[in-house]
Amino acid sequence: MDAFLKRIVWLIIIIPAAYLAVVWKGLPEKVAMHFDLKGNVDRLGSRKELITMVILLTCMNAVIYLLLSNVYRIDPKRYAAENKGRLQRIGFGVCVLLSTILCLIIYSSDHGNLSFNTNFILAGVGILFAFIGNYMHNIKPNYFAGFRLPWTLENEENWRKTHLLGGKLWFMGGIFIAVICLILPPVAALAVFFSVMITITIIPVVYSYRLYKKQKSLSS
Repeated sequence: MDAFLKRIVWLIIIIPAAYLAVVWKGLPEKVAMHFDLKGNVDRLGSRKELITMVILLTCMNAVIYLLLSNVYRIDPKRYAAENKGRLQRIGFGVCVLLSTILCLIIYSSDHGNLSFNTNFILAGVGILFAFIGNYMHNIKPNYFAGFRLPWTLENEENWRKTHLLGGKLWFMGGIFIAVICLILPPVAALAVFFSVMITITIIPVVYSYRLYKKQKSLSS
């Protein structure tokens, strides 16, 4: 499975550039470059500006994947190599999301600067959170991914329990975001998105710290 993802990820990364090349001649001189919270176009730019943005974001997409796929090589933690496949799959998920967003921007420009449905983007990020949560409980202690707190890095049991809880919260929270953001108006969806994101981040941190204090009191 990992070998298959490794082969197709570069195809996914270059899809937006290929899509832009196909529709380039039909693009208007002024294209959508920015959208408000409701997804309406609030700034136009030139076609050259669009191609610059696509190149930059495509390069960023590739760099993110390469970093996540190879960061285990420089991680001093003894279990770092075990994270290789998991981080590669997470990097693949990020690449899919970024390429999809780029393709939607190009599609909007190609079809007369249509409004951009931010709800779909928030739902997509929610699915990514659920995807990450599905792997979080298997991530071994490392310095680059997960809840990298002083007490989780020092204690493997704390790391394991924190990421077991965090994985469940991110999976359920991500599914909730994906569903609710397709129902609510854009501004309300954005408020729910950030509220859930903050909640599923803070709860594991607080739990981890309480566990650390408990373990410390038992050892003293």
